[in-house]
Amino acid sequence: MSQPAASADALHERLRDDVLDLVFAPGASVTEAAVSVRYGVARPTAKLAIERLVADGLLRRTANRAARVPVMTPADVQDLYDTRALVEVAAVERLAVEGSIPADALRAHRALLAVDDETGAFARLDADFHRALVAGQTSPRLARLHEQLMGEVELCIAQVQARRLLTAAEIAQQHQRILDAVVAGDVAAAATEARAHIHGARDRLLTHP
Repeated sequence: MSQPAASADALHERLRDDVLDLVFAPGASVTEAAVSVRYGVARPTAKLAIERLVADGLLRRTANRAARVPVMTPADVQDLYDTRALVEVAAVERLAVEGSIPADALRAHRALLAVDDETGAFARLDADFHRALVAGQTSPRLARLHEQLMGEVELCIAQVQARRLLTAAEIAQQHQRILDAVVAGDVAAAATEARAHIHGARDRLLTHP
């Protein structure tokens, strides 16, 4: 019983990367049959991986329909990023009260600093940074709320990367300003920098649909 689970885990990661790398374009259908053939796995394994991506928010499925990569409309982006800002600003405010940075967030930030803007992919590192920031604060409920948003957020981050709307260096600089405010214990500045970072990405996506 352990082998199918391991295969589903590996396929989930590979399929996740391909969705975020836009191998499957927004709106594309992702069927069990197609995934089985493309990745050389059994259909039950394909089904497990697809359902996990649906749960992650990286795919959507309606009744009696194949799973699809979501098409994020301008209204979707506006609502998602405004909601994301509420959650992440609350998180960095909590971190700033303590004046501490979660270790996983610092690792993701350092990895992002090393990305080559000409060839490197930064979507996963960017998402890892934000996940770690929110997971590292003191409210488990806030972390759960954030995780419910992160599938769609990662899709948007991937589009920022694909369209070259921001470079890894620009994102790292913005992250650094958030971290500096947190370490300084400046709650207001941490909130301002986090909000500006999120709204800036939102506005670029809305300006370049």
